[in-house]
Amino acid sequence: MGNCMACALTVTAWLALLAKMARGRDTFMFRPLLIALQFLTVLPVRINSVPDAEASGRSLLYYPLVGLFIGALLATVAWMLGDAPPLLGAAVLLAVWVAVTGALHLDGLADSADAWVGGLGDRDKTLAIMKDPRCGPMAIVTLVVILLIKFAALAQLLANDAWGLIVLVPVLGRTALVLLFLTTPYVRSQGLGSLLASNLPRSACTLSAATTLFAAIAFYGPKAWWLLTVVGGAFYVLRKLILRRIGGTTGDTAGALVELTETAAILSVALMY
Repeated sequence: MGNCMACALTVTAWLALLAKMARGRDTFMFRPLLIALQFLTVLPVRINSVPDAEASGRSLLYYPLVGLFIGALLATVAWMLGDAPPLLGAAVLLAVWVAVTGALHLDGLADSADAWVGGLGDRDKTLAIMKDPRCGPMAIVTLVVILLIKFAALAQLLANDAWGLIVLVPVLGRTALVLLFLTTPYVRSQGLGSLLASNLPRSACTLSAATTLFAAIAFYGPKAWWLLTVVGGAFYVLRKLILRRIGGTTGDTAGALVELTETAAILSVALMY
């Protein structure tokens, strides 16, 4: 737990400093990371010019690192809560989790839920519903269920003083996103997702994902194996469903994948206790 806390504090401090530096300038070396931070979080990251296609594609390399920042932030908040009641602590952690991501992936999950039910198995109708900004009853029910599961899992981890494992959950969610873009065609011709899919450095992204998974095993041992098995199974099933319905992925289904793999991960961790 001590090592995990040190890692959490170090990553949080480093990325906070990087975000502060980014207000004044962004170098070629940091540019893809800054793009990833700007897109996946609400950090006040400023980029001096419109990101080019190559830098946007390379930003996928840093998605697991941004996940580590989110996980480290959650672990730091959990540590600061100290002996607060688990239910209260879980509510605070969940609020921070949603806030730091700007509810980006929850929005994708909501759109996907509406489209999956309203699309009635039809590809074109499913894609059309995803573009509708209105939120239907299935979206609301799905969001409530997912947030309730995360809340209950967080409360269980806090009650057993096992909050250190929270760090790994957002990391695996963003690593799943990298794997999705590596293995699944993007079905829309416009938008950020299309830009990422067209310009991602495949070899480097594969190495980034593999390094992240090996690091998880190195730091967490047997618990990581169980967690990776659950997340890998969730990824396989979800990707299969996406391919069967629309023949590839969209930004919304990518967001849904993050939320659902995170939920599977934190639920499996909570069930260990």
